[in-house]
Amino acid sequence: MRAQAHSPEHLLTLARQVLDIEADALRVMSSRLDSGFAEAVNLILACSGRVVVSGMGKSGHVGGKIAATLASTGTPAFFMHPGEASHGDLGMIAPNDVVLALSNSGESNEIVSIVPLIKRRGAKLIAMTGNPASTMAQEADVHLDASVDKEACPLNLAPTASTTAALALGDALAVALLDARGFSADDFARTHPGGSLGRRLLIHVRDVMHTGDALPAIDREASLKTALLEMTQKGLGMTAVVDAAGKVAGVFTDGDLRRALEHALDLQQARVIDLMTPNPKTIRADELAVAAVEKMQTLKINGLLVVDADHQLVGALNMHDLLKAGVV
Repeated sequence: MRAQAHSPEHLLTLARQVLDIEADALRVMSSRLDSGFAEAVNLILACSGRVVVSGMGKSGHVGGKIAATLASTGTPAFFMHPGEASHGDLGMIAPNDVVLALSNSGESNEIVSIVPLIKRRGAKLIAMTGNPASTMAQEADVHLDASVDKEACPLNLAPTASTTAALALGDALAVALLDARGFSADDFARTHPGGSLGRRLLIHVRDVMHTGDALPAIDREASLKTALLEMTQKGLGMTAVVDAAGKVAGVFTDGDLRRALEHALDLQQARVIDLMTPNPKTIRADELAVAAVEKMQTLKINGLLVVDADHQLVGALNMHDLLKAGVV
């Protein structure tokens, strides 16, 4: 076999053909969905154990991804290699489990050989195949038809459209189960604590805001000099201005200072109440930090004061805090 160079136009044409074939396969499969899909969803919902996903070769790779998607969206699941099942791993399957077995032909020897053993253990079997007349389809409690008219491979041999169809059908199962379980964004965050996704879903304003001695705050009758000293010491580029009851009356930022310098003011005598921004935008401590990012970006500001239900000052944060926490 010798590699042959092709023009960019030929390569793009071939790529578009592959994508079109696979997209068409998904559209056909979507129109073919029937009550069997609902039966599969309800079978899994009624399961008090786990979903054991199995498949050989490329179907196995797809099965591994389906198991991971199920597990991360509220349906306990894991992948079992069918070749290892007959050498002891069949013990992973419990009577209250559901086995989801994938095979395009529906005649995968490694799976067909363990189907009687799966049933003997009392587990339910969902078969996802491309052949409704296959052994696996006939032996299953529920069959999911993932058949395609042809593969995207020019030789119609390499698993391409068929694996895409199986993967998409697995995603459909996971999403239907997610919806049925009422799986929320908070639930999703708890299964994705690592990386930027977890940080965006788990970190709240209270986790990153400045409080106590690190919180810049001055009285509304304070001088401009006092405000500048507070901003310098706390390093947030702003200070809250509060009334005698501790409620936020305004905010004084480095932007307010620049605007003050543009006018002929007596800076020695100036009071912060004359220069501050009254009724500033605020946020609550129990909101997600990502909400603070969105608010700052929308308002084109670099900091926010944090208040409670009575508009009492409880914290402050700026964009640097959110960057440092990995929320941005």
